[in-house]
Amino acid sequence: MSTQDTTSTRRPRAGTIIWGAVILAVGSLVLLNQLTDIRFDTGVVLMGLLVGTGAALVIGGALSMVRKDPSEPPS
Repeated sequence: MSTQDTTSTRRPRAGTIIWGAVILAVGSLVLLNQLTDIRFDTGVVLMGLLVGTGAALVIGGALSMVRKDPSEPPS
C-alpha cells in the first residue's frame, strides 16, 4: 500500500482557454453584425484575431513553462 497522494491538481490548458475565447469573440461579432447596423471589415477582424491568438498562445506557453511545479519530476 502506497502512502503517496496519487491525486494531482490539473490546471486548465492555456490553448483551450484561448481558443474558447476566440470562438466566443467570433460568435459575438457575428451576432452583433446580424442584430445591429454595425458592420465590420472581415479581413481586418480576422487578422486581428489571428495576431491576438498567436500572441496569447506564445505568452501562455511561456508562462506555463515558467510556472512548472517544482515537485513534478522532469519529463
